[in-house]
Amino acid sequence: MSNYRRHYVPGGCYFFTVALVDRRSDALVRHVDHLREAFRTVKRDFPFEMPAVVVLPDHLHCIWTLPEGDTAYPERWRRIKAGFSRCVGDLLVPSASRIGKGERGVWQRRYWEHTLRDENDFARHVDYIHRNPLKHGLVSRVADWPFSSFRRYVKAGIYPPDWCGVDEDVGGE
Repeated sequence: MSNYRRHYVPGGCYFFTVALVDRRSDALVRHVDHLREAFRTVKRDFPFEMPAVVVLPDHLHCIWTLPEGDTAYPERWRRIKAGFSRCVGDLLVPSASRIGKGERGVWQRRYWEHTLRDENDFARHVDYIHRNPLKHGLVSRVADWPFSSFRRYVKAGIYPPDWCGVDEDVGGE
């Protein structure tokens, strides 16, 4: 058994990376309405705040803040993944191991979780989330990616509309 222990912090704030089993797929953006519905359904039954999110073709990053005393993010992710999977079907033929565990060929089994420690950690992860489409070469300006909370941050005056306009690794204007 692994020595790794999850750090469940009641009412905590967490950064997540969740990926599809087929990293070449574009299913998350192609079926973004199903993904949004899966999140809405789970949030209705198991509330949480999601101050930042970006959905990329094959993975997503987000930050959640759970209600005071609540540590049940694994159950939330299980339900979100299941809700989306029911709508889109298998992306890859599930292995015998997956079938035996009642899993579909949609999501990677695990996800990355990081407990945010303070405001600086939170701000760095929000920036990372919003830069991600630029990092992956999907856009040349952060503002051009439609599946992100970036516009909410611009509207709130946190970012200027041209924030992080061009990634030097992608090419300059």
